[in-house]
Amino acid sequence: MSYVIGSDCIDILDRSCVDVCPVDCIYEGARKSYINPGECIDCGACEVECPVGAIFVDRKARKDPELKVHLDDSRAFFQGMLPGRSEPIGNPGGAQAYGAIGVDTPLVADRPA
Repeated sequence: MSYVIGSDCIDILDRSCVDVCPVDCIYEGARKSYINPGECIDCGACEVECPVGAIFVDRKARKDPELKVHLDDSRAFFQGMLPGRSEPIGNPGGAQAYGAIGVDTPLVADRPA
């Protein structure tokens, strides 16, 4: 189980959630942050800290088609091929050491600013 960041975070990048994440699993795209489902320990610290209410548990997303889009998008961010990259991000073991990704999935990148 993990948490997911939804569309309310697009163009916000507040980073409050990053500061409280005990396993450093929140990665920064260009317009939105993404929680790595393979590294998240399901602690919920990020959810309560989010000032815009954009973070929700993936169990909730599986039951709601509107939220499931973001669950699938988060998986695509880590498992799919992002623009300008030669390989998927995968589970590198920590966002700070990996650094900002600088690109987003098409769902986020194609959304009007």
